[in-house]
Amino acid sequence: MYDLAIIGAGINGTSVAYEFIKKGKKVILFDMNNIASGGSGAAGAFISPKFSKSGELKELIDKAFIYSMQFYEKNFPHLFSKATLIHTSQDSKEKYTLESGMVNAEEMCNALCEGVTFKKQKIKTLSFDDGFWSIDELYSAKNIVLAIGAYEQIIKEPYIQLRGIWGHRIDIKTSSENKNILHQFVSISPSKDGMLSIGATHNVHYHPETSKEAYDVEQGREELLEKASRMINLENIEVVRDYTGLRPGSNDYMPLVGSLVLSKETLASKSIQFQKKKPDYTKYEYYPNLYMVNGNAGYGFVLAPYLAKILQEHILNNKDIDKGLAPARFFARWARRL
Repeated sequence: MYDLAIIGAGINGTSVAYEFIKKGKKVILFDMNNIASGGSGAAGAFISPKFSKSGELKELIDKAFIYSMQFYEKNFPHLFSKATLIHTSQDSKEKYTLESGMVNAEEMCNALCEGVTFKKQKIKTLSFDDGFWSIDELYSAKNIVLAIGAYEQIIKEPYIQLRGIWGHRIDIKTSSENKNILHQFVSISPSKDGMLSIGATHNVHYHPETSKEAYDVEQGREELLEKASRMINLENIEVVRDYTGLRPGSNDYMPLVGSLVLSKETLASKSIQFQKKKPDYTKYEYYPNLYMVNGNAGYGFVLAPYLAKILQEHILNNKDIDKGLAPARFFARWARRL
């Protein structure tokens, strides 16, 4: 019996694992492939704030940026490096320079889940009985966290609205030197040992589970290099490795953190007025001890440590989660439209 089972071993899942291991909990982590094999492994893993004038998402990411910079530097200094970030708007009218950071995506995800039992397995069934969850009738856990990104959802609820955004990153050898993190048409890392990384979340139409044709890696490389060439002069280029994966976003761009609503049971309630503009989420029926953390889009490595802390405090200490993050917000909108 595990205290927590996490399904999905990207940056969200491994960050949650880290929080619970720190608290002395017994954790099992599942992924249909390897750790950081999806969108997280394809990320540039830059730690930067959101460059927009205002908004709820900017406020959240700015808080997470401050938290995550301190988190990585304190707990994983050997995997974290600071660098000056130069962010230029695509029309080149605005430029920001600030201290930022970056981590190695795959190494960081593996470090976060040290001490966790990891199983390479695609989970097919979850069932709750007698106070615990059964996972494919092989494992049992008191709590479940779903962190499977934009891939097929195990719990199929019609109100959960996730969108997949295909990411592609390349590591290249080049004789050109770059001292800073550059963000504009793509993201470019500083040079290290004659190599640098170029990446982007750049294809909203391709999905590995539904697209009829395979992703064209060569075309993706060309697109990344062409966009990078508008930002920096690159000479004597050799592509060393490609990283690709699906990054999850939500339809309102905010991440989803917290309990999942049982839609049929909640809709059957006669005491809930679904047309209210400010619904009372406490009246909804929820799956017992089942949670999700998802929808970070291109800010996974910024948001994940911050959201994992929020979720850990909610599960272990019953601390409230902001309504703007709760998956219940999507149920409320979906139910109102019915």
